[in-house]
Amino acid sequence: MSYSQKQKESQERAVPVDYLYIPSGLQGFHNERTIIKTSENGELTYCFYGYVDVSDSDRVCKCGGTMHIHDQYVTRLNHSNFGTTPTEIVLTVQRFFCPKCRNTHIQHIAFKAATHWITVQLLRVVCGLLSSGTYTLRQISRITGLGKNVVKAIDKERLLGLHTTDNGTRLKKPERQAKYLAIDEFKLHRGHQYATHIIDLETGYILWIQKGKGKDVVHNFIDHVGLNWMKEVEAVSCDMNAGFHAAFLKRCPHLRIVFDYFHVIKNFNEKVVNEVRKDEMERLYKEGNTEAASKLKHSRYILVSSRETLQKKDEKAEKEQAVKQKEFLFKKKKKKLKGGNEEKYNALIKENQLLLTIDLIKEKLKLAYKLTDETEMEAEITEIIDLCESVKNRHFDWFAKFLTSHFKGITAHAVYNISNGKME
Repeated sequence: MSYSQKQKESQERAVPVDYLYIPSGLQGFHNERTIIKTSENGELTYCFYGYVDVSDSDRVCKCGGTMHIHDQYVTRLNHSNFGTTPTEIVLTVQRFFCPKCRNTHIQHIAFKAATHWITVQLLRVVCGLLSSGTYTLRQISRITGLGKNVVKAIDKERLLGLHTTDNGTRLKKPERQAKYLAIDEFKLHRGHQYATHIIDLETGYILWIQKGKGKDVVHNFIDHVGLNWMKEVEAVSCDMNAGFHAAFLKRCPHLRIVFDYFHVIKNFNEKVVNEVRKDEMERLYKEGNTEAASKLKHSRYILVSSRETLQKKDEKAEKEQAVKQKEFLFKKKKKKLKGGNEEKYNALIKENQLLLTIDLIKEKLKLAYKLTDETEMEAEITEIIDLCESVKNRHFDWFAKFLTSHFKGITAHAVYNISNGKME
């Protein structure tokens, strides 16, 4: 297709109309004509052509001389949509020249955003969508017709304005006094680098984010908020990162460190349940009991799950069986859920003394974390430690030492019923 043919086709896709007018609010803008453009994939765009009144300030130079119109050019600004249809403002803008000092400047457009080629109205729409927390950057990009990188840049400017001072160089101190904090690290870009964030547990407000996961993160945070602010903080919820709680206690000895149920049971499952299962499988294979070993081989999920989880899975499997006759309605075959999980679990712990002990410890841990009296919780955790030591197994011995070294942080949960759940 020749250039003239392409130009003719593009002109045919641009249809002038006389029933669309830009709403008021664009200061000094005069809408001369409106065109509806249709892209190759059938998407519409409303284009409002016009010009902006020249202000007196545009005609006066900084040196006091009178500015003259040097030339003009056409520029486009994205505007807020008409319904779901993208909108463009196409402007003829003047460029001014001062013959006295030879300075030049572009005509001021009052309704243009300071850092982007969009209108102030569209900027407000984007900021409103971002602050709602309902949409992702990609979704806002699709809603407004802006590029994802533009939306990301607007979000960064918005956040810098909300949380920093001195042109984004200094973070604002928290406006609200927090009573409970939570700290946790997270991976950056699925790599081996980490960052750490600290939040106010009562509001979920992010107080601090810093690259790294060492003690310096805590020290920098305390230096930022100040020791007077930290005096009003009662407790900090964190995982088993020894550096975090050591740094908090060094600077603020009055704080109570709280280890939540999730991280305790996670360590128990990884270091005790999984290792005991492997050892028992190996023992059974050596004894020639391949049937029992085979049952243990595929029982990892069942052994690390709570009874409530197993019961819920069994109920879900029963419901799926009840509607099995309607499966033809689904084009994609769904993964079949297996029932009888609790029954299998009961059979496993009945046949193995170590697995029965694991079940008992899990139940006692669950009970301990429901207690609201610290003395009672201390007694319950002490019983678990004694039980682990009585088994005479290296994995249970490890867990006994783990509970002993984290004893105060675990039992503090009875007084401060907080966890990293909101953080996670």
